[in-house]
Amino acid sequence: MTRKLTATLLALCSFVAAWAQSDIWRTDSLQEIVVTGTGTQHFLKDAPVQTEVITGKMLRQYAGKSIEDILSGLLPSFAFNEDDMGSQMQMNGLGNSYILILIDGKRIHGDVGGQNDLSLIDPLNIEKIEVVKGASSALYGSDAIAGVVNIITKRHDKDGILLENTSRVGSYGDIRQHNGIALNFGKLSSYTNFQLQHSDGWQNTAVEHTEGSEPPITDSRNKTVNRHTNWQVSERLTYTPTKDLELYAEGSVYWKRIYRTSGKYAHYDVKTYDMKYRNASASVGGKWKLNKTDHITLDIDWNRHAYYYYFTANTLVEDYEKSKGTMYYPYFPYLPGQEELQSDQQRTMAHLKGVFELPYENRLSAGMEYRYDWLDAPNRVEGGRVSDWTGALYVQDEFNLIRNINITAGLRLNQNEQFGTRLTPKVSAMWKIGHPWRLRATWSQGFKTPTTKELYYRYVRQMSGTYLYLGNTQLNPQTSNYYSVSGEYTWQGLSVTVSAYYNKVDNMIALVTIPNYQAPDEYIVLYDPVKTRQYQNIEDAKTYGVDVNVRYTWKEIAVGGGYSYLDTKANQYDTTHDRMNEVTIDGMAHHKGNAFATWNHAFSSDYRLGVGVYCRFSTKRYYQIDGDGKGYQIWRLSTTHDLGHSKTMAYHVEAGVDNIFDYADRTPHGLHLGTTTPGRTFYVSFGIRFNKGKKLKNNYKSNLNTRDNEEN
Repeated sequence: MTRKLTATLLALCSFVAAWAQSDIWRTDSLQEIVVTGTGTQHFLKDAPVQTEVITGKMLRQYAGKSIEDILSGLLPSFAFNEDDMGSQMQMNGLGNSYILILIDGKRIHGDVGGQNDLSLIDPLNIEKIEVVKGASSALYGSDAIAGVVNIITKRHDKDGILLENTSRVGSYGDIRQHNGIALNFGKLSSYTNFQLQHSDGWQNTAVEHTEGSEPPITDSRNKTVNRHTNWQVSERLTYTPTKDLELYAEGSVYWKRIYRTSGKYAHYDVKTYDMKYRNASASVGGKWKLNKTDHITLDIDWNRHAYYYYFTANTLVEDYEKSKGTMYYPYFPYLPGQEELQSDQQRTMAHLKGVFELPYENRLSAGMEYRYDWLDAPNRVEGGRVSDWTGALYVQDEFNLIRNINITAGLRLNQNEQFGTRLTPKVSAMWKIGHPWRLRATWSQGFKTPTTKELYYRYVRQMSGTYLYLGNTQLNPQTSNYYSVSGEYTWQGLSVTVSAYYNKVDNMIALVTIPNYQAPDEYIVLYDPVKTRQYQNIEDAKTYGVDVNVRYTWKEIAVGGGYSYLDTKANQYDTTHDRMNEVTIDGMAHHKGNAFATWNHAFSSDYRLGVGVYCRFSTKRYYQIDGDGKGYQIWRLSTTHDLGHSKTMAYHVEAGVDNIFDYADRTPHGLHLGTTTPGRTFYVSFGIRFNKGKKLKNNYKSNLNTRDNEEN
């Protein structure tokens, strides 16, 4: 399978190269303005730091139902293992906690262990997505060792009066609802966004894996994906008292419930509680333009991520806070309808930044940050609550060393409450070789302190037996060195990029299986676990690989694809046998890729059709325990229909089929999956938009507000 797809992509590249000099090729994607790599504006073709962009046009054509769906379908270097606790993302061999997710340049807030719930993001309110791979700690701080994903939302401050509604339904009770209201009153503008997501869940297999010599259970009621519902309401107010000053205030509330199926096996299927999440956020800030080139921004944010058990049957639960019992029998009774807090994570951040044009074509960015985190988990943290703070100063300069060679150099000084001070530098260079060629190179260091979860958290998971997970207060900070080199060729409609990278992480933190006797005695007596896993520092870890991306257009047709080769190596010290073992990083797949072909045609001023065919594939994903994930290949067909419009109204229909060839991973519960897809699914959506005060454009373009791409 992999060889065939790789050969197809190579043949596609050869075909494109043969036609590259023809005048029929054209593109406008390179005129995209990007900000993530340097924190300042650049055309994509001139960005000093290699940046991948999922444009608004690509988002609309693909019609993905979620961020996970979009990223895995359009960028081959991403992989997901979604579960009840979050999105479980991986990029170029490194997982959640090493990938920084931004919304409009500000950090998303989720689980302190990196299990971000990306359903916090409404796909229908995204203008575009920018991805920068590799350590970006100099500019963005701790969580950017693998890279940065910046999700840029639409701006509605020039939309007059706007009302929009999109309803989507699909297989397995999949429902997606989006509503937006924009109001503009001179210097004051408001945008209110509502989103709802629901799925009935599905079961790909009734087989449950068991440990040892026990035969597998063949009538499990566990689901591959549980039924779940979440909704979010967000509000943004913008006030521009003068043309040089913009102030904003925004906030959101988010609610999610995961409904878990009860079954007949006490150790495998019985779920006496559902999972419930309550998130909230609030931000204030502004941007002051000092002149045409210089500005200062200030952002102050507060975020909360709270996770509860919501009981559906009478249950005795370990609850030290309420029972005041002994270490061995700290149980407290809960009745149906009651809930118990598992963790309440809150974060406050302040960020001050300035961008200044200096003589000799230098652009200087400088800023300071302060971040305070606290975790309240009465039954999962010793003492019930822990906290941590980090402060930082950073500076970055962009300049032309000689003509056609641009240098971006940055330095960040981090100060952490527990782990002291650390400097992290980054240097990037871009060389313009004539019109069609760009060469880029980057070296950067990363620094990441252990999270409060990695240090203090303790929890139990019922899989094929009882698994005990432990924090470790003896952890050391992680450091990294990242090197990359890339070449880009662009000629009218053709764009080809080849990137090679090497990322070495020292003291990498990973979950390691340890003998039960190494765990505290009271936990072993209380839980009698089948396996005990603890966060530990791996001696060192390396990820390296090559990414290839090809895209070209001809008139109304666009085709392209990507391929990602990855290898990982990690040295882990085995205390039991007093030796060093070489292991792979969990979730690594050697080969991943995607391909697409789209066609758009306006049959009249009242009807425009878009058709897209997409494929994504992955070879086997490797894990240290519980088996490897199977390789897979998924094909998708999407259609978009822009219908008749008037001066104030526009209509949009999407319909398609995902997983055309009906592949489903039937691996037993308790083992790793290559993909959680249920097989072939169908979807259809209908959107309507009313806008008074701004003339609607053809092709539903009123929904394509070209954002100012303001620097974050």
